[in-house]
Amino acid sequence: MNVVNASGWKPSMGEGGTSGDAVTASGDRGLMLEEPLIFELAGEPTTGVDFEHCELEPIAALDKHLRKAPLALPGLSEGETVRHYTRLSRQNYAIDLGPFPLGSCTMKHNPRLNEKVARLPGFADLHPLQPGDTIRGALEVINELAFWLIDLTGMSGVAMSPKAGAHGELCGVLCIRAALEAKGDAREVLLVPESAHGTNPATAAFAGYRVENIPATAEGRVDLDALKARLGPDVAGVMITNPNTCGLFERDMKAISDAVHAAGGYVYCDGANFNAIVGKVRPGDLGVDAMHINLHKTFSTPHGGGGPGSGPVVLSEALCPYGPLPFTAKTADGIVHLVEEDNAAEFDHKQAFGRMVAFHGQMGMFTRALAYILSHGADGLRQVAEDAVLNANYILRSCEDLLDAPFGQSGPCMHEALFSDASLAEHFSTLDIAKGLIDEGFHPMTVYFPLVVRGAMLVEPTETESKKGLDRFIASLRHVAQRARDGDEALHDAPHFAPRRRLDETQAARKPVLTWKPAAED
Repeated sequence: MNVVNASGWKPSMGEGGTSGDAVTASGDRGLMLEEPLIFELAGEPTTGVDFEHCELEPIAALDKHLRKAPLALPGLSEGETVRHYTRLSRQNYAIDLGPFPLGSCTMKHNPRLNEKVARLPGFADLHPLQPGDTIRGALEVINELAFWLIDLTGMSGVAMSPKAGAHGELCGVLCIRAALEAKGDAREVLLVPESAHGTNPATAAFAGYRVENIPATAEGRVDLDALKARLGPDVAGVMITNPNTCGLFERDMKAISDAVHAAGGYVYCDGANFNAIVGKVRPGDLGVDAMHINLHKTFSTPHGGGGPGSGPVVLSEALCPYGPLPFTAKTADGIVHLVEEDNAAEFDHKQAFGRMVAFHGQMGMFTRALAYILSHGADGLRQVAEDAVLNANYILRSCEDLLDAPFGQSGPCMHEALFSDASLAEHFSTLDIAKGLIDEGFHPMTVYFPLVVRGAMLVEPTETESKKGLDRFIASLRHVAQRARDGDEALHDAPHFAPRRRLDETQAARKPVLTWKPAAED
């Protein structure tokens, strides 16, 4: 049953409801309000302010740019505008409403203390062209954070300028290229295991390398023998994710690093999952030469929507001379120094490949991350990793009897639990589970990734979820999984209670409708 309200537009919330659903004239369901596009709300052009009519002759040089017709902008009063965007915000899911169990993303709670620090005068209002003597405090914050990152990873230096994870990957790979070119060793291949993050091969290709895959073992880890067999004089190095995207720690990491180094290559580690090992394992001790750290994952700054983000890159002693400027280096006396163009020679940094960006643009990320680190301390950060791993294993063992856990027999997982749709009834899939979770009031987990598992469901609870919150999520996940095992056909149409029903995701991706046109122009 569909209805058309008095304004002429048809609400979608009442469409295709579950059997017995009441359909309202407004399209609303209680306090879940239906909201059309702002253009559909506008009607006759209006504003919240009255302007007197003014006749002015255009400047002669600009008269050719005069508009021939009014802008097709929606006209709403202030009250209408506020209500429109407030109603839209109620349809949004946020970390302050519930967990984001997205595997591989580390969507944790953002402490409000960090937000307050980031908004302090002197941090929030910095300008990139300010004189250096007016930003000494900000530079000290960056340097203090750099020291912590070097210390936590067991590395020798860090480039703070990369803007996010993929940008950090590019920085690390360019350091590897610069180091090899300095030796006159032009290598062409970067090895990327199947269990690595999806951005790794893209970064390697962007940097001019040919990418070759290394297979995973039956238990979801890098096949060490296959990697050793492929090493040779054309291999620049390996890009590895540890813990990997199957939620498992690469137990052969040191052996992998030793083999790559013996072959003359370097080891890049994707640090997106550092949250699982921070305070417990130092990547430098495992032979890693370069690793980016997503401050917006491990150290709780805002995450999502394409930014903001920050991806500092820590480097080993072998790669430090090639890091981009500005660079923070730890010398033999244990003192951290900021290296720039004017003192690069003093710190044996003459071979830096250049700059990643013109300016530091992540001051808000730096202040949030340092506030998070200082509020936890070394022992607290260790507990962060321990609790994140505990929570993931709790979910894994609580659901493995209903959902297939492809690597459940490999021992404990790390920060994320991996399931597949292999145990569901015929014609039911991962997508049905994900959409069913929306009806339960949860954002779905990451689906169909990693690609090494068919019908993958990757769940990362992070350390900030309480046992009570996990129990609620587990109960809902088990309920939806049981419905799929029992063949509940209604699950194919889920979600039933969201602001929008299930989309045709193939058509949405291939033929997206990105613009709105008035009915007369359709």
